[in-house]
This record gives sequence, C-alpha cells and structure tokens, in this order.
Amino acid sequence: MLRVALTGGIATGKSYVLDQFRKRGVACLDADALVHGVQAAGTEATAAIAARFGSDVVAADGSVDRKTLGAIVFDDADARRDLEAIVHPAVYRAIAAGLHGFERLGDPIAVVDVPLLYESGGEKGFDRVIVTACPPELQIVRLVERGLTEDAARQRLAAQWPTEKKVARADVVIRTDGTFAETDRQVDAVLKQLSASP
Repeated sequence: MLRVALTGGIATGKSYVLDQFRKRGVACLDADALVHGVQAAGTEATAAIAARFGSDVVAADGSVDRKTLGAIVFDDADARRDLEAIVHPAVYRAIAAGLHGFERLGDPIAVVDVPLLYESGGEKGFDRVIVTACPPELQIVRLVERGLTEDAARQRLAAQWPTEKKVARADVVIRTDGTFAETDRQVDAVLKQLSASP
C-alpha cells in the first residue's frame, strides 16, 4: 500500500483536498480528527495535558478544551513544544493503527492529512508527501473568515513552517489559490500519478 501524507500550512485547503481524495474512493485519515480522540475524556494524553497545563484546560465533559489550550500554546513556544511532545506520539500511534487497518482491507493507497508533518519529523513514515499551498495573505483571509482576528491568524502562521519551506520538500504540490475546479483537476492528476506508482 502506498502511504501518502497530505500536509501544508493552516488554511491552505488540506481538508478540502482530503475530502476530494475521499470522494474518489481513496482511504483517508485526518490527524486533526485523531487529535480529538487522543484528547477525549479519560485518555493518557488528556491526563498529561491537565498535569502540564492545569485543570482549566479540561472541559466539563472531561475532554481537553481546545480553545482554552490553544490560547495558551499559540502564545508560548515552550508550551506548544510541551503539548506536541504529549500529543504527537499518541496521534502517530493512531495513524499507524489506521494505516494497518487500510492495508489489511487491501487499499492500494492511503492519504493521511498531517498538518504538522514536517514540524514533527513524521515524513519518514510515508512514501510520498503532498503539500497544499497558497499565498500567506490568502491564509490570513481564510482564517479571518473562520472567525480569528488578523493578529491571531498571523500567530497561527508563525507557529508553523512557512508554506514555501514545505513546498521545497514535497513530492507533489497542489495549489489552492484558484477555483475549486482547478484544485479538483490537480487532485485527479495526482491520483492518477499515485495510482501509477510502483
């Protein structure tokens, strides 16, 4: 099975591109969705996060309050590194389990959306890396449309590698600053390319 990582900066269209692969019948995993599971009530990661950041970051249902935690970690690089040291290993274990399941089902290709792939050193576990890319100013516009202030949006961008640094390491780049139809055509071309891979 060909293991493909999908990454890129925040608001570069990863979720849309992953959804397009899913609609074309490709086995897909979303690391952000896995993070929700890792940070659910009663998990080791949630207990470790509460121990490091205090009970204020735990919601009434026992899960991690991502909004409260986000306000802390996007303001403090050391806090963010501490959080990543707790969450990344748990998420990569969940990804490995998911990929193992797809492999047993006989899926020829699996695409995993991993936002912090390069930042976490996770690219070594994949056969190919696709990066979604658009200009930083468009990322800011999209984040503001999602309800962030411009300052908060710039803070999120600053917490990640610049898109062009990711693009330089990618096997394939999907540009998402055009129309949805243009993005869809790129997904089709990439899928054809991946399907032909040895």
